Amino acid sequence: MINTPAMNAADLADADDQGTKVTFWTRLRRHRLAIVSIFILGFIILAAVLAPVLTHFITHWDPNVIDDKAWKGDPVPPCFVNALLCGGHILGTDEVGRDLLSRLLFGAQVSLQVGIFAVIMELIIGTVIGAVAGYYGGWVDYVLMRVTDVFLSIPLLPLLLVLTSIVATSSSKASLSFGVIVLIIGALTWPSVARLVRASFLSLREREFTEAARAVGNDDARIIFRHLLPNAVAPIVVQATLDVAGVIITESAISFLGYGIQPPTASWGNMLASAEATLQTGWWVAVFPGLCIFFTVLAINYLGDGLRDALDPNTR
Repeated sequence: MINTPAMNAADLADADDQGTKVTFWTRLRRHRLAIVSIFILGFIILAAVLAPVLTHFITHWDPNVIDDKAWKGDPVPPCFVNALLCGGHILGTDEVGRDLLSRLLFGAQVSLQVGIFAVIMELIIGTVIGAVAGYYGGWVDYVLMRVTDVFLSIPLLPLLLVLTSIVATSSSKASLSFGVIVLIIGALTWPSVARLVRASFLSLREREFTEAARAVGNDDARIIFRHLLPNAVAPIVVQATLDVAGVIITESAISFLGYGIQPPTASWGNMLASAEATLQTGWWVAVFPGLCIFFTVLAINYLGDGLRDALDPNTR
């Protein structure tokens, strides 16, 4: 019999981690729609980040500047072939003569920032509550889950409209609108994350490595955030990805109803709301923001599906 050197625990851990990475990327590459979605989202995020540069070198128009020369009371139509014929407005202008492409680029910044920051807030609140409830169980779990049930029973959109209208009437500073929208959405959308994390922790707290961590003297906080939370990160990532799409739609809805990001700051939602009065004379004013929302949300959903399939331990 040939003796082979035994692998130590570190070698086994490294090999398992490397195998997990290979399996993840292999499964993600098989989801072609997720790969296409990565490129689409990368393009949208890059365009949003470079919005000031792109507007300077391509559109040459500030998103809030009205073109008095080109605007004659109706939106200027798109000029895809020769933008000089319509004052440099490649996608035309909106209902008051502002360059539509510039507003779409800066609107992407606002819509994506609302989605990302609201989900970060949602993850922090939901993860802490779900982790504490799942780890301790008993009356702690009961109290926290009943609070979660109360939040889940509240209809999100009507409550958002009420809260944003209260803030809008009590504050005269338009600059607060972005932070208020993020705060309200993040504070109301955490229950789904809390339930997901709790379910994972109920299973993980009974595993052998948790008992070993307790045996060597780790305190509860270290066990929760150092040992258990990394093992529950896969479903959290998938949930967060899908929630970004949901927050973008929610922000667009409340902006469309007039209680979201306030003009002249551009967001895809308030651009749709402003375009409602000019649908017959300027279809492009509503179509292009709608397409931006459609493709962004669709790409995020497909990416979430791909991550779910790649991270699902039951299919490895």
